[in-house]
Amino acid sequence: MAAVSPTDLQKALSGADYPCDTQQLTQVAQNNHAPKEITERISHLGKKRFQNPAEVSKAIFQNE
Repeated sequence: MAAVSPTDLQKALSGADYPCDTQQLTQVAQNNHAPKEITERISHLGKKRFQNPAEVSKAIFQNE
């Protein structure tokens, strides 16, 4: 998968209400017109619920 920058991820998740699940985060990213690489990464996260943006970043970037 293509590299995702922390800045792009932050923009994609702008406006997300935490805690939220993977499906909600994917919807927020789509609503923010995030690149396909980001929405795919989010939708494939194994963890179902995130308490804050740092948890999402950790999950996304640990697999790079």
